[in-house]
Amino acid sequence: MSNKELIQDINKDLENKSTKEVIEYFLTKFKNVALSSSLAAEDQVLTDIILKQDKNATIFTLDTGRLHPETYDVMDATNLKYGVKIDVFFPNSQKVQELYQTQGINGHYESINNRKNCCNIRKIEPLKRALKDVEVWITGLRAAQSVTRVDMPLVEWDENFKVIKVNPLINWTEENVWDYIKTNRVPYNKLHDKGFPSIGCAPCTRAIKDGEDIRAGRWWWENPEHKECGLHK
Repeated sequence: MSNKELIQDINKDLENKSTKEVIEYFLTKFKNVALSSSLAAEDQVLTDIILKQDKNATIFTLDTGRLHPETYDVMDATNLKYGVKIDVFFPNSQKVQELYQTQGINGHYESINNRKNCCNIRKIEPLKRALKDVEVWITGLRAAQSVTRVDMPLVEWDENFKVIKVNPLINWTEENVWDYIKTNRVPYNKLHDKGFPSIGCAPCTRAIKDGEDIRAGRWWWENPEHKECGLHK
């Protein structure tokens, strides 16, 4: 069976299934399933749902070396609440040193190529290591987050990382996310209370203004169609 046929069959199996049923499907039918968490609201929802089904499920995050202090706070709160230790993947230190030597500490502001080079070293390469033995990659992507995500399906084949990619919250609204967090008392990043709907590295994330798109605070100096780091294509 080809990857395309496999994905078609899975999407058919999961038609009209709830988010919890989607997650249960993958946790029971596949051995190597992992949630990549940025510790933002959507990923915190998935962390809660997954760990309630399997306390030993694999959840990992990428520490780029330039995260907000509030992000570390929610990582700690999550570990304490659920009695787990989220796996952390770091960038290669030699590559980070070379990045600094070639474009300085904030060279990512100077061009899209510089910014993508920074993302590649701090995020993409660690993600490749994290997904090395993973069959199913669960993400917190939502269609409403960005123009680059409106056509993403529930389940897809990620050719870049050679894994089945699952987006269980793809059709959730922001209201759905926050209703779940409040009802289930899920730890969340306090930057969300300060106008940050989307949270990444500190130099590349700002609060948004009233009426702005929810991804406007990410790489705000770039055009919307460029606002991905390469994790999701």
